[in-house]
Amino acid sequence: MSCPGRCTITRRIYGETTGLKASHAAALERLYRRRCQPEALIPPELADELAAASTLLGRQVGLVLDRKGQVQYVVLGDARGIKLPEFDRFRRAPGKLRGVRFVHVHAPGDELDDDDFTDLGLLYLDAVAVLWPPAPPSRPTTISWAHVLPENPAGKKFEVHPRCPVADVKVDFAALMGDLDDQLETRDRRPENNRGERAFLVHLDHGNSRHGDWDVAELQELARSAGIDVVDTVVQRRRPDPATFIGSGRLNALIQEAMHKGVDLLVFSPELSAAQVRNISRLAEVRVMDRTQLILDIFAQRARSNDGRIQVELAQLRHILPRLVGAGLAMSRLMGGIGGRGPGETKLEIDRRRIKERILRLEKQLEALSSERETRRRRRQRTGVPVVSIVGYTNAGKSTLLNSLTGATADAEDKLFATLDPFSRRLRFPRDRELVITDTVGFIRNLPRTLLQAFTATLEELAQADLFLHVVDVSNPHWEEQQAAVEQILEDLELEATPRLTVFNKLDKPAAQGMNLPLDEDCIGISARDPATLRPLVKLLEETLERLQFFPEYSDRPLGPPQLELVPDLDEDE
Repeated sequence: MSCPGRCTITRRIYGETTGLKASHAAALERLYRRRCQPEALIPPELADELAAASTLLGRQVGLVLDRKGQVQYVVLGDARGIKLPEFDRFRRAPGKLRGVRFVHVHAPGDELDDDDFTDLGLLYLDAVAVLWPPAPPSRPTTISWAHVLPENPAGKKFEVHPRCPVADVKVDFAALMGDLDDQLETRDRRPENNRGERAFLVHLDHGNSRHGDWDVAELQELARSAGIDVVDTVVQRRRPDPATFIGSGRLNALIQEAMHKGVDLLVFSPELSAAQVRNISRLAEVRVMDRTQLILDIFAQRARSNDGRIQVELAQLRHILPRLVGAGLAMSRLMGGIGGRGPGETKLEIDRRRIKERILRLEKQLEALSSERETRRRRRQRTGVPVVSIVGYTNAGKSTLLNSLTGATADAEDKLFATLDPFSRRLRFPRDRELVITDTVGFIRNLPRTLLQAFTATLEELAQADLFLHVVDVSNPHWEEQQAAVEQILEDLELEATPRLTVFNKLDKPAAQGMNLPLDEDCIGISARDPATLRPLVKLLEETLERLQFFPEYSDRPLGPPQLELVPDLDEDE
């Protein structure tokens, strides 16, 4: 940057250098030669020199020093404030502070302000210190400073040291920072039985949903299913901010709280736009994801078949591509432009190109696998055996029902999305009739249609089904809304014409006792874990398929226990 007719300013002075005289620039550059002992916050002589420079220029002047006491940045502001350079050179290790401190001169009478504490908390600085020039000149330069604190019972985030002469600061700064790093590292160390990431859940209730409590409870259950250690759940009631989702002030406070409590991850609900992801990621030095990405992470954990793994990866790549962000930070007083162009931008474009190429390869693989699935379906259709697909809200008990009916061993955990891959078995009726019954991935509200379309294997199974068994968990207080959500998803997939039986499940749970369910010829109540309640379901299933003319002949033989037969070529996992 140059000043026409006056001087050429080197890049070693950061900030508002326009109009700076050559003599003043040289004086500021000499600050790089100063060095303090590692145990000193700042020597009185260096503090006096910094204060004098600020008084001479009528601007705020600051220094960024590392733990060796070396000046890494000389920063020049204006009379009202000062902006920090980016700290790409000082990468922060997990459980550690950044290893640099910021000392600057405030206007007379100003104390440590919100910007100081925001920088301290967001940037993981060792400390922020403010100097006041001597007034009158016979008095010494004074200082006030603060550093972060690990999580403590009092909930105190910062230790603020009151204003005093610089020479009166007797703390061993190097030892203090080493001790803080040890405490933070100990806090962040996971016990052997708890390796999950620590997370804040952030739900935005903008008044359009009648089920705010359900939304929050479902987000917490998704996090539990993903193996996340939820530190706290934050509910913000407001309209979404286009840039930061919850507003910049609330976001800054949240990120500082995350740093204070050793949080690794911020999970936002319902869904972030690409711009919001980029903005929040630039502010936060922790991972950021939204509800959709959390669901995809669960899918990635559950996928077992080749089809499932490819579909999950494809959906993840399509979701993150528009949300891809480059390295770098944009904090409260962080300068724009530095580190945001050149090689950083090139690497971002390289990442995007690689993702697009990977998406194309995965799409081709899915096309090949789709042909194989179509061959299997045609072979199945030639046998004339009807296909029944179990559908329902996630964790409604679909896999447990399949296991109880067929003796299969599908995963049936008390978690959301325990099943991802289609899982087919053959069920033989007592009167020598049989059907293929398929377990499918559970549905959930507010799932983007683009995400559903990524799971072609599951959707193809649903499209080929002759009958749906819609399993409803009536022990859930929101079972009616869950039932309606599944019906809406089936309608969105243009599958509303497929016949279905409604199976009210988990009648053995205390919450379902004494319920007045709307039972009719297409609805039945069961407990998937109680075989005695399944006999009427099997009978209703057979009668329904007969009514749909899949079994034109009729036998008067009494209904006995269902004969179960495992059919390996229908096992999608093999």
